[in-house]
Amino acid sequence: MDLNAYLKDRKQRIDEAIDRFLPGDDSLPADLFKAMRYSLFAGGKRIRPILCLAAAEATGLSDVSESILPVACALEYIHTYSLIHDDLPAMDNDDYRRGNPTSHKVFGEALAILAGDALLTEAFALMARGDLQPEIAPETLLKVISEIATAAGAFGMVGGQVDDVKAEGKPGNLDVLNQIHSRKTGAMIVVSLRAGAILSCASESHLAALTDYGHKIGLVFQIADDILNVEGDRHLLGKNTGSDAARGKMTFPTLLGLENSRQKACSLVEDALGDLELFDSRAMPLRLLARYFLERRF
Repeated sequence: MDLNAYLKDRKQRIDEAIDRFLPGDDSLPADLFKAMRYSLFAGGKRIRPILCLAAAEATGLSDVSESILPVACALEYIHTYSLIHDDLPAMDNDDYRRGNPTSHKVFGEALAILAGDALLTEAFALMARGDLQPEIAPETLLKVISEIATAAGAFGMVGGQVDDVKAEGKPGNLDVLNQIHSRKTGAMIVVSLRAGAILSCASESHLAALTDYGHKIGLVFQIADDILNVEGDRHLLGKNTGSDAARGKMTFPTLLGLENSRQKACSLVEDALGDLELFDSRAMPLRLLARYFLERRF
């Protein structure tokens, strides 16, 4: 199959759904909705919602169901909020994201913080809208919401971010680095897959396989990100490179070197593909995405 065509189609569906679900900047307070939309539509690849849709398809959903889209879009809300806050001066202090000025550079720090807060809150409001998801049993939806809350919170992404900040400038430790990124990056990737699978009523064996796959590709995604920060093209990335080294961040290239980092990522991809062996051809997007994460240039 043509992965680029698949990604383009799924991104378009997600973008259209986000545009429907999120009020425009003619709503009040207009500045807040303008800031929320600015970051949401600033060129994101929609990887997490696409993983959610792909997992649902792999476990039995014949096509993108309208009932899956609120959860998929909510995952993008949460991811976008995390990027807005990561870019703030108190965090990574980045001026550009995806080639555009970061939210706090356009709207000021206060409104950027509030836009992130609003996106996180609206994500859960969107997922709780049963009228948009009539085909999904309430108990199933509650399970998905609970898992996403855990993945996004203190025991997942936020906790991983705290450990990442605390590790800056300290001696490298591979176990610590793996733990940081299993939460900071990996938790939301894993739960995106699990959410799609749960919403499509996947079997326990399929759910377990997708969880294992998610842990591995989440780490691949982070290793690739670390490598791109060293040797990526800043014009393709849409942000400056070399920021990890400047901040004394603990990364895979600093601990393993570039070549060993690539080898580790390659090994993880092969293991992740092994996790998908019990799936049929409907999991082809997930198989191709594993290699896409490894080979991406932006």
